Amino acid sequence: MIDITDKTMCCGCNACGDVCAHGAITFKTDIEGFWYPEVDKNKCNNCGLCEKVCPIINIDKLKKNDFEVPKCYAAMHKNLEVRFDSTSGGLFSAFAEKMYRDRGYVGGAIYDENFHVKQFISNDKKDLLALRSSKYTQSSCVGFFKQVETALKSGEKVLVCGCPCQMAALRSFLRKPYENLVIADFVCRGINSPMIGAKFRESLERKEGSKVIWQKAKNKELGWHLMAAKYVFANGKSLFIPSLLNGMTRGYLQTNAFCRPSCYECKFKGMPRIADITLADCWGIEKYDSSMDDNVGTSLVLINSKKGAVLFEDIQQKIKCIEFPFKEAVLGNPSIMKSLPPSRVDREQFFKDAKCLNFEELEAKYFPAPDSSLVKVKLKNIGCCIRRLMRLSFGSPYHFFKLVNLNFLPPPSIHPNIQKGGYIALSRYTVWDIHPKANIVLNACFYMGNRRINGAKLESRLLVEEGATLQVDSNFGAGYGCDIEVFKGASLIIHNDFGNFKGGGPNMGLTLICGDHIEIGEDCRIGRNVTIRDNNGGHYVSLQGYKTSKPVIIGKHVWLCEGCTIMQGVKIGDGAIISAHAVVTSNVPPYCIVAGNPARVVQTDVHWKY
Repeated sequence: MIDITDKTMCCGCNACGDVCAHGAITFKTDIEGFWYPEVDKNKCNNCGLCEKVCPIINIDKLKKNDFEVPKCYAAMHKNLEVRFDSTSGGLFSAFAEKMYRDRGYVGGAIYDENFHVKQFISNDKKDLLALRSSKYTQSSCVGFFKQVETALKSGEKVLVCGCPCQMAALRSFLRKPYENLVIADFVCRGINSPMIGAKFRESLERKEGSKVIWQKAKNKELGWHLMAAKYVFANGKSLFIPSLLNGMTRGYLQTNAFCRPSCYECKFKGMPRIADITLADCWGIEKYDSSMDDNVGTSLVLINSKKGAVLFEDIQQKIKCIEFPFKEAVLGNPSIMKSLPPSRVDREQFFKDAKCLNFEELEAKYFPAPDSSLVKVKLKNIGCCIRRLMRLSFGSPYHFFKLVNLNFLPPPSIHPNIQKGGYIALSRYTVWDIHPKANIVLNACFYMGNRRINGAKLESRLLVEEGATLQVDSNFGAGYGCDIEVFKGASLIIHNDFGNFKGGGPNMGLTLICGDHIEIGEDCRIGRNVTIRDNNGGHYVSLQGYKTSKPVIIGKHVWLCEGCTIMQGVKIGDGAIISAHAVVTSNVPPYCIVAGNPARVVQTDVHWKY
């Protein structure tokens, strides 16, 4: 009978539990959040089936396939919507779509209503939305192998995807090959503890004051390379967290402490693979062929068997792919061959602390956020600012002196109310009028008059009147020909970050007229000749409830296309797209496209990346 005395010898696959006809094996969760089998000796008849299906015990029999070295491809689904919603290039979806067309079954990992992850199988193509994308935590296989076996014995075609250990367990559980079965696994660095994942989610809910209702570990809206996670809350708000700022991702990658003990001595690495097909992120493909990387995701596909090769050939019309050397794939994905390195912290103590500390306390103790000391940030900003000031002031020593005075001279300088956590850099052809009693709060750098055509002299204008507030929380760079005016007592707050100004800032001709309050959220994109105004210039209209100005709030990751106009009192939800030349006079829901004059919703549930 199964008796786990060494936890490195159990991957938690549940093959032993599914094969036991007497129900003698149940799984108990330990202090680390991982489950292990326990045998009820009163029910066990010592048949030995549990040991016969254990993939770790039988690894030598299982580790075989048609190809010792797999055929290797970089591939992406031609349907951008599918790829956008996938972890990598959408290849699992392409295989699944083929299986559904053949009226077969598809199995993989899904979230339940509490974000517990379990293996699931069905022949309903609507379930692909739930099956798509990696979940990055251990999934439960209770009952799953028996469901797969039932479908296969009924003559149904089946495609199943899971961790390498789980898919090896499936082969062992079935005890014979099935021509109607295709097994896919993925390159696995290590299985995260469900308990740690739950603690991280709870920390987000505490900060937001609302429950998480949707999550994706690798969201594409900020680009594939950024590896940003996205969380949607019950209060309607959404949160993007790049990998470097994501405590869960950072702790997983930095400490190696979150994973199951068997992951440090994984028996399923190297060649030959046990699955027919292996999937992964195709990291590094841009070095081999830049045409295969558009920052929306590219899949690595390893074809390990003749059966896998047939299915891959069947989906060629749905994908774009190139063959490339296996050694190149290993460079980008060393986890193909190597087990997870040992924990860099005291793993036993870490999980003891996890029982009594919340996630923020664990993070502070074991994997604190990157060093962002004010001294380092300030020195970096000063160097960046001086270089830009010299470039923008080229040929005008007087302009350079004015900017140095504005940024660096202590009071009584010409603008004593500038709080300088960042700096202002204005081009030679930018004119400005900043009142001495205006409030300028620079938590980052504020640039104006950026130009793409050398020699261009298009004027830009900046006005900040008495008592007005201009607050910049993240780097902001507006192109030439812009007109930004903040009137007396009004406030303009910019949370945006335009990618360090590498072509991602507001384009030329931005008009921003603030007489009350305008707030621009993080990661917005603004096209040419966009107008944002919270007032109508003081004109009065004889209508009940009419006001000459109302605040404008623009959410996170909003795309304002060329020539659109955002009028007073408008709130734009996260992720919305405002079409070219649209005139927005009423609130815009999140994740939709609006168009026309006045703008109307023309499409919902839309996601985009820059």
